[in-house]
Amino acid sequence: MRYFLHLAYNGCNYRGWQRQLSAVSVQECLENALSQIFKQKITCIGCGRTDAVVHAIQYFVHFDLENDFDFDLLFRLQKTLPHDIVVFDVFIMINGAEHARYDAVERTYNYFIHTNLDPFLHTVSSYYDASFLDLNSMKEALLLLLKYNDFAAFCLTPDKHNTTLCKITAVQLYTNKNNNRFRIEISANRFLKGMIRIIVGKLLEIGAGRLTIGEFEELFISKNRAKIMNSAYPQGLYLSKIRYPYLDIPIKTEFWNIFNGIEWVEV
Repeated sequence: MRYFLHLAYNGCNYRGWQRQLSAVSVQECLENALSQIFKQKITCIGCGRTDAVVHAIQYFVHFDLENDFDFDLLFRLQKTLPHDIVVFDVFIMINGAEHARYDAVERTYNYFIHTNLDPFLHTVSSYYDASFLDLNSMKEALLLLLKYNDFAAFCLTPDKHNTTLCKITAVQLYTNKNNNRFRIEISANRFLKGMIRIIVGKLLEIGAGRLTIGEFEELFISKNRAKIMNSAYPQGLYLSKIRYPYLDIPIKTEFWNIFNGIEWVEV
């Protein structure tokens, strides 16, 4: 039987989602917890990879079991997992062939920036001394993502991907009323390694006047990576929504409600 788990995690203490030999990952913690509960080796397939320190407001995994179980799995996971990884829902998949990664039709990332020094924001948002940003130019550049579909120039390892084509379905730039908090939202059918952080880094360069919109667009046309990729900091990045043809679950973290409580204004 195939099961889907709906979860969220704070990525500060992890080297990303994927299991690694020399660092703690979210996948390792989840698989160890499930293996302990079911007293057998459990392998989880995630809906995508997140970099070290990157967070997930919404994330899905699937795993398989030969037999059903008659206990409260959510309760046991809550007692076994660290507090920065929380599972909200367990779903039994009807067909048994549903895939957490390949079946996802849309993924949404949000990137949070603050420009006022605040010790309580440094792990959940990225600080930049950039209250002077030209938001209109950033928005104009952001809209170019809808025009192009080859993001080879915005990938850390383009040669390791079967294709660098991505379909961006929506973009938006938000600011708060004080212009000291910003949120960049990007939705697509898929993303490449490092893609969002590279794009955000370039948008910040445009906002600061160090890169023109024409130079930014040339990256799409040439498909050549810049010699120096100034990726945005990881802690401001959130995988925030995953949509499937058969599963569209509301976000359940209070963090998201708090951040959405900010009076965001579209640029």
